[in-house]
Amino acid sequence: MMRSLWSAASGMVAQQTNLDNISNNLSNVNTTGYKKDTVEFKSLLYQTLQSTSTNSAGENKPVPAQVGLGTRTGSITTVFTQGNLQETTNTNYLAIEGDGFFKVKDADGNICYTRDGSFTLQPAEGGGTMLCTSEGYPVLDQHDNIIKVPDGYKSGQFVADREGNLFVTTTDDRNVAMTAQWNGQEYNQKIGLVQFNNPSGLNNAGNNLYTATVASGDPLEESETEGLKTSLVHQGYLEMSNVQVADEMVNMIVAQRAYEMNSKAIQASDEMLQQANNLRS
Repeated sequence: MMRSLWSAASGMVAQQTNLDNISNNLSNVNTTGYKKDTVEFKSLLYQTLQSTSTNSAGENKPVPAQVGLGTRTGSITTVFTQGNLQETTNTNYLAIEGDGFFKVKDADGNICYTRDGSFTLQPAEGGGTMLCTSEGYPVLDQHDNIIKVPDGYKSGQFVADREGNLFVTTTDDRNVAMTAQWNGQEYNQKIGLVQFNNPSGLNNAGNNLYTATVASGDPLEESETEGLKTSLVHQGYLEMSNVQVADEMVNMIVAQRAYEMNSKAIQASDEMLQQANNLRS
């Protein structure tokens, strides 16, 4: 009888985690570049009541008698499906169409990855302005250098084409490629876009940032890796969350009903134990 109590309790704990995850998805329905998470469950250990069971004639049955001990949260997986692109009036905003990630450098100097393209231009050390996230983290180019707009150019003169190449518009409406130094040589800058063999293996670091792990694999630079389907960059757009409110509301109802059924199982087990305790010889 006690087995049913603990099994139902494990189900309630698992559904609470499920509801927590659904609530997090709904709270980020308007978060730029947010990717929803899904909870997956696994069964716990099984107790063997009979390794070999027989019928009334003494013949072996084809299956043993086993009882499970409940469930647990197996994993919480991030779903990296494409979010809707929303047009804005800010030319510093960039959206990715495809599987790529922007590269940014966090406060500790580590390279992180994001789908949030709500970028701004802020003063950079040594002159000029740099492209950075809303938290102030600098955005990196294909060689992990900070993207800087040269002196004398305003925010509206910053241009990025569909391939991620970067330009500044001159007074005579000409687009001049932005350049930087790499290994002592000058090159044309472009937005650094990377892909991962297993993006679901990325570690969620908060602030719309991800970090690479052993499970995700090393980042693959789109401009240098052959065989990758390169992403497209849309200037003046933002990628919205891929959370579908209707789906999450249905998932919430399912989780609530599963939680309720497990609580009913605990209540039924308690009533049966009460009856057993009240038996008189």
